[in-house]
Amino acid sequence: MSQEQQAVARARKAFETGRSRSLEYRIYQLRSLQQLFIERQKEISDAVKKDLNKSEVGTQLYETLGLEGEISLAIRKLKEWAAPRPVEKNLLTLSDTVYIQPEPLGVVLIIGAWNYPWAVTIQPLIGAIAAGNAAVVKPSEVSVHTAKVMEELLPLYIDKELYPVVNGGVKETQELLRQKFDHIVYTGNSTVAKVIMEAAAKHLTPVTLELGGKSPCYIDKNCDISVACRRVTWGKYTNCGQTCIAPDYILCDPSIQDRVIAEVKKSIKEFYTDNPKTCLDYGRIINQRHFKRIMNMLEGSTIAVGGDNDESDCYIAPTVLRDVKPEAKVMQEEIFGPLLPILPVSGLDEAIKFINKREKPLALYVFTQDDQVIKQIRDETSSGGLLANDCLVHFSVSSLPFGGVGNSGMGCYHGKFTFDELSHLRGCLIKKLNMEGVNSMRYPPHTLKKLGWARFFILKNLYLGWLGRMVLLAVLTVVAAVALQNYLL
Repeated sequence: MSQEQQAVARARKAFETGRSRSLEYRIYQLRSLQQLFIERQKEISDAVKKDLNKSEVGTQLYETLGLEGEISLAIRKLKEWAAPRPVEKNLLTLSDTVYIQPEPLGVVLIIGAWNYPWAVTIQPLIGAIAAGNAAVVKPSEVSVHTAKVMEELLPLYIDKELYPVVNGGVKETQELLRQKFDHIVYTGNSTVAKVIMEAAAKHLTPVTLELGGKSPCYIDKNCDISVACRRVTWGKYTNCGQTCIAPDYILCDPSIQDRVIAEVKKSIKEFYTDNPKTCLDYGRIINQRHFKRIMNMLEGSTIAVGGDNDESDCYIAPTVLRDVKPEAKVMQEEIFGPLLPILPVSGLDEAIKFINKREKPLALYVFTQDDQVIKQIRDETSSGGLLANDCLVHFSVSSLPFGGVGNSGMGCYHGKFTFDELSHLRGCLIKKLNMEGVNSMRYPPHTLKKLGWARFFILKNLYLGWLGRMVLLAVLTVVAAVALQNYLL
């Protein structure tokens, strides 16, 4: 039996003991996971530094701080999330108990990504633990140092039977995908996502896919361009552009293109100094394969800012491209690097047409002081998320679902959304063996009179307080008695 088979079998066996169903046990596991980030921050930061050249502060800011917040939220809200959820009734079920009961799905496979190796791997794990599942964690082998640290640390803090870590590359992932899971969560690209969906389909396993894409950024010529460009610069070059919701390209009126370039250049200097290569807060491309992929995208485009690079160090300077054509290489796939193309458009309508001709993005950004512009963008486009006058920060709002649509993914997570995504929301109706007269309308022989009664009982949804329900129940008891009497006659 392979290590992958063993890990899945171990997780399944641990889940079947039932210990993960206890809310107390889930909270204990979440608190233990929280302790990991308190006690092992240096080991976490050192590994991320080796993988992506992130500083210790940067690692806490963009990786672990959000996870600590997510864990605290889950601990605080778990009893509420896991409790039965009452639902509306019709007249036919007025005296019954009707509710939704969240229950664990079983064993979840979490396939993480390398760009934010802790954030995008552990966040679904938090939801899996909170929902009472077992989970097999597969870190990305591309962020090799982080994967190793994750494999070493997680079993020291959380139940290693319920939550095993499997390291490895394509071969190991393929072997995992041959196993039966109850849900799969994957963060990455659409090519691999299709392979995962194909494997999942063999077991009818549902999937959550977060896939990124070319997230557009429209800058209105009448907005505060200086502030807009400062925020875009931060959103684009954080993590060296290796962010699934980074603004991929700018759409703006030709009349403001030079101003946009100047303001982005100014912000690059402010954030990363005159020499970003020596700046502690500026990252590196994850490996030379991705370095070459990004550098090839420059072909046929005009560099307005940056362009400096060093393959031996996987360094590409923050770069801005001007007057980019839609058919340019840099516009054919998600950049996932520090290149910022600017495409001139005549106005909002042309920008919307440009966006709608392409695959639906994970995020869509608009900078404007006009609420009507925001409304038009919202109403006439589709994207995983919409953010006006800032970048990235919607990811930090646990009360918003985070996920894609179409080519940018399916399903969503964050906070309660992760809990629900990784739970079976079981519909429950609890009746009593009385008031049989009301049921006479459903029993043969079927008549038009019975159909009339059925329409009345089934199609009426009522919004009543406790007292109103009691009064109505009394009335319906009389109606049921009369109905039964008429039926018997």
